[in-house]
Amino acid sequence: MKSSIPISTLLHHKGAALWSVAPEATVFEAIKLMADKNIGALLVMSGDRLLGVVTERDYTRKIALQGKKSKETQVREILSSKTVSVTPHQTVEECMKLMTENRVRHLPVLENEKVTGIVSIGDLVNWTISAQDAAIAQMEQYISGSVTV
Repeated sequence: MKSSIPISTLLHHKGAALWSVAPEATVFEAIKLMADKNIGALLVMSGDRLLGVVTERDYTRKIALQGKKSKETQVREILSSKTVSVTPHQTVEECMKLMTENRVRHLPVLENEKVTGIVSIGDLVNWTISAQDAAIAQMEQYISGSVTV
């Protein structure tokens, strides 16, 4: 089932909460904020400018496995040089494809270089499941004759 729904619609339903961290923050501070907010990624911002995304996966691979200290390492030191982002007009399907191709689980949403949201693979999967459930319910109503065309 293809989804031509724009990400802006998903963001509208998801809510506007955005959590970010400055590049000078320590990795420990970033991980603590993620734990406090029960999220898996933070936007890394310098003022209004997006520098990247830091994730729990970054911590695991670039701090814990490398023997670095999270209280001494700044977030900027573990940021990837490439950030994959989308616009509010891109579809759920396009975002899933980008995530798969780039092996990322979070996509910042930018409009005119301003961050308007972030979507996770979990957001996209939940949206897709909800859309499929609604389509199935409509088909069941149609088949049972409780819906007129």
